[in-house]
Amino acid sequence: MNGIAAIKSYVDRLVTGDGKCRGMKVLLLDGSTTQVVSCATSQTQILARDVFLVSRIDTPKRSTNTQSSTNATSSSSSMEDHYEMAQDGYHDEETKSPSPGTFQKMSHLRAVAYVRPTEASITHLISEISNPRFSEYHLFFSGMLTTGLLRRLAEADEYECVKQVQEFYGDFLPINDDLLTLNCRDTLQMTQSAGTAWARDHVPLYQRNKDGLSSILLALRKQPSAIRYQGSSPLALQLARDLQESISQNQIFHFRGEGPLLLILDRMDDPVTPLLSQWTYQAMVHELLGLNNNRVILKGAPGIKKDLEEVVLSSDDEFFRNNRHANFGELGEAIKKLLDDFQKQTQQNSNVANLNTIEDMQNFMEKFPQIRSQSHTVSKHVALMGELARLVDVCSLMDVSQFEQELACADDHSSHIRELLEKLENPNVQTPDKLRLGLLYALRYEETGNLNRVKSAMSKGGVSNDMVGLVDVMLRYAGNKSRGPGLYGNRDALSKMTKSFLTSVQGVSNVYAQHEPVLMDIVNNIGKGKLKESSHPYVHRGNGFANKPQEVIVFMAGGVTYEEGTKISEFNEAQRKGSGGMQVILAGSTIHNSTSFLEELRNL
Repeated sequence: MNGIAAIKSYVDRLVTGDGKCRGMKVLLLDGSTTQVVSCATSQTQILARDVFLVSRIDTPKRSTNTQSSTNATSSSSSMEDHYEMAQDGYHDEETKSPSPGTFQKMSHLRAVAYVRPTEASITHLISEISNPRFSEYHLFFSGMLTTGLLRRLAEADEYECVKQVQEFYGDFLPINDDLLTLNCRDTLQMTQSAGTAWARDHVPLYQRNKDGLSSILLALRKQPSAIRYQGSSPLALQLARDLQESISQNQIFHFRGEGPLLLILDRMDDPVTPLLSQWTYQAMVHELLGLNNNRVILKGAPGIKKDLEEVVLSSDDEFFRNNRHANFGELGEAIKKLLDDFQKQTQQNSNVANLNTIEDMQNFMEKFPQIRSQSHTVSKHVALMGELARLVDVCSLMDVSQFEQELACADDHSSHIRELLEKLENPNVQTPDKLRLGLLYALRYEETGNLNRVKSAMSKGGVSNDMVGLVDVMLRYAGNKSRGPGLYGNRDALSKMTKSFLTSVQGVSNVYAQHEPVLMDIVNNIGKGKLKESSHPYVHRGNGFANKPQEVIVFMAGGVTYEEGTKISEFNEAQRKGSGGMQVILAGSTIHNSTSFLEELRNL
């Protein structure tokens, strides 16, 4: 099970029209599929496959910037950088913005379109084929196309330029091999309203989550042998039932072999994880700088050069791929080694005086693009590390994070309330961090703590009244009466004693990584065959389904975090190094940092 590989296989088939569209062509995408393809492949890779131009079908037909495949220079640049550069004037990491060209009819070219099967995308396609710019069209949809939409397309094809229509189920963003997202915002409202009269206000968003989860199963070619859900969540129950009904009624889901366990969870079961500071590379970048569709905006940061104002972090970047789960200390050592290795290589290749023959000159020029690309990679990661270190220092995150971990992992009210009040009075602690600390305290000491005193101290510490009001919103959303039993105080005594012992033995080095998401308790119990049916019931259980499945797909409505993604990756790696046991893919409505989580909380 590999999300990036699944999307890449679709892209490989797309660029040839599934073998029916050879030669130079244009690739037409919509906003959703642009993000999907950009997560799985680079600009250079796609343009090297006889794709003359990539264009957005949902933008007006106008003069645009085009990019020939012969002009591509950056193997590390993101596809979405190129798409958006062509349409909206953005620049990728290394490629210069090309000169404008008139996007007129190109009857010598074929077109491959890959879009979501929505009313809006069908309308754009109908406009395209009613006045065709290209000699023929090969249409691919990222989900199941309804008969009504297909009929509309057929009726509009009066020139008979549509040569094929297929469904390629790539309706999700593959962030890592084992971390997928639907990139849906405001899903906390959807989860909270499930089972109430307000659920009808979120029907389109619910349908998007259901379609996206269906697409994940179809892209991975998996039919679940069993479906379980979080018993405390009406949304998880509804989604599990509706998905099981779709699978039973649609033959397209039927694949050979034993299928995985599909487990549907709800973010409200663990509101703590999105509130914590992060200390691994990918998670830190997302928390402190923002990592959206593999992009990081550094513009405005002190000392950042113009070519580094917007950078790309994707699986095509070998250093990032190898170190995205590294902690802050390990990351510093890895970047120092990267810089040292690059300096040695440039010293070996930069002595122009040794270029005595034509062959020496040819070898130098062949290596020059690689050296230039490596130089950009090194500069990018050094700049990111420098900005992360600056923010950690400016925001006093070492001190704040240590207290966050204590609030998340231990019961000690007298000590916690004293330190919390000190932090709320401290001018060196940033206002957003004061808000997060107040919320963490309220979640742990909802019934025994002095919440009014804490809210008053938050206001005096500079937290605005509407932000202080999030304490009550949080407790309505994910307080004791709403969430499941696994967050505080319900884990077995042995695991508590073990964690306490390890923390005391390993000392300070482990103080920022004490917290274990609720998700990992669930996954470990699945691996042991001990996940209780009372907390996570079945809606479907196939004949012969094993209590210890070899494959698990977890979908979290309301969003996941990079911390959970890192933990799942570490779990999978440990399983591969061990007996080759259970493998897990984690998917969610979106990927939260504390900012996005609190923004959605404000909308409740």
